[in-house]
Amino acid sequence: MPTTLLIALIIGLGTYFQTVTGFGLAMIVIGLSSLLKLAPVAFLATVISLLTIVNGTVALRGKHHLIHWPSTWAVLAGVVPSTVAGLMLLDYLSSQASLLLEFLLGLVIMYSGISYALKSPVRSRMSGSLSFFLSGVLTGLCGGLFGIPGPPIIFQLYRQPLEFPTVRHMLLLIFSTTSAVRCAHEWAIGELQTSAIWTAAIAMPLVMLATWIAQRHPPPVRPSTLQRLTLIILVLIGLSLCLPALKAWL
Repeated sequence: MPTTLLIALIIGLGTYFQTVTGFGLAMIVIGLSSLLKLAPVAFLATVISLLTIVNGTVALRGKHHLIHWPSTWAVLAGVVPSTVAGLMLLDYLSSQASLLLEFLLGLVIMYSGISYALKSPVRSRMSGSLSFFLSGVLTGLCGGLFGIPGPPIIFQLYRQPLEFPTVRHMLLLIFSTTSAVRCAHEWAIGELQTSAIWTAAIAMPLVMLATWIAQRHPPPVRPSTLQRLTLIILVLIGLSLCLPALKAWL
């Protein structure tokens, strides 16, 4: 129970950062919890997936008209099979190469923070379906392997000439789909842990509270300052996960 409550508190912290910056929940929760050895990556990814499904279901209600469906279908066509492939790779690495898994997780978290800081210019025209499909494949792999599907699809969508509400709701749908595929696969093979469901249920009130606090009492700093702080936190978490693996290999 103490470990479960600590994970729930970290989820609350990640929710606060994500509410005020737009990103960071899965990266902060999975990265920090892995760093503190609170739970395996697979368990943490399942907890975040369950919370993401609930969040997406509520947030997308009545908002489907905001989604750019042609590009979204192309992304989802790549997301579904690659998420399953990522889960199969996770099963192998969790038992055979845990240090490699932590090292790769650290790299993904650092890349996420840095790529967000170095925003690419917006394109004048929408990318083609193949580009969206490939980004979906990478998104599914990251979502299946680490429970962090964000980096590839965030990079892809923020380069498109789309309004922010459209991008936001497309991300919600894509993340929810990735999470649903993860949970469905784990349920089908009998690996959807009851403890993960309970942890998500315990964390849900903290998620709601953190969201309410962030919306009504944001930190007294500029958004750009908070984004830089989040970037620094992500890079430090990523480095902390990579260094032990490097020391073991050298």
